[in-house]
Amino acid sequence: MITRMVTAAARAILVALLIAMPALALPGVRAESAQVVALLSLAAAMLTFVEYVSDSPSLIEFRDAAPFNRIRFFALFAIVAMLTLICRGQVYPSPLTQTLSDIGADIGATMDFPFSPVRLMVLVLPEDASKMQVELIRELAGLSYLTSLTVLLAFVALVRLMDWPIRRGAFNFWVNLPLYDPTAGGDILMRLKRGSHINVALGFLLPFLIPAALKAASAYVTPLSPVDPQTLIWTMTAWAFLPASLIMRGVALMRIAVLIEEKRRRAYAQAHVQPA
Repeated sequence: MITRMVTAAARAILVALLIAMPALALPGVRAESAQVVALLSLAAAMLTFVEYVSDSPSLIEFRDAAPFNRIRFFALFAIVAMLTLICRGQVYPSPLTQTLSDIGADIGATMDFPFSPVRLMVLVLPEDASKMQVELIRELAGLSYLTSLTVLLAFVALVRLMDWPIRRGAFNFWVNLPLYDPTAGGDILMRLKRGSHINVALGFLLPFLIPAALKAASAYVTPLSPVDPQTLIWTMTAWAFLPASLIMRGVALMRIAVLIEEKRRRAYAQAHVQPA
């Protein structure tokens, strides 16, 4: 019990640090914004602690199917950290921020081709955006998108090569998928496969749909602009991380469906074996 509380507290602190990172690292953050960020960090930390300290979670999926959530958290933390450092380097440059900016510029230039997600994010900027602002958006978009793709490929390799999630033992379906209602009706196998297809499809479409939605919303709200670095960081993070997270969830659900199908096949085969 003590070990579980310690690990849950460590996870809660990391989540709070993730949410507060841009507000802590960026210069010129207003007091009102800092208070809102502190409140969100506290709420997220409390939710994480309660979910991981309890015997059965109520919201967080794949809690006991490491390293699914660890990979997603690492991807999210890496994206937020790199984008925060690049934005900080616009005011307080350093060798680290300059290196990240150079890497982001190279990646963004490579991925900025017609109809690519990076090009679509660049086109979200207003027409009067300066060249420096366009280059910043391209850097952030390229770096965040490549990070999400790298983490996604790493998870797929983990599933294929390391037999996730049963490599370390049995997989508890109801603990790791608390949002699946067993009384909802229909075969759970078909529901898992349908959910997998929906998640993967949304994951592929969102990098193209989010820029279109931002462009359409720019007629009614303030368009995406590097003037507000916190909004820019979280927008870019959501654009890059959410699609990868959805695809990872779709791959995980399909993997669970395959395991259930194999177990059913073995059970049916044993049931039809005639005694000697």
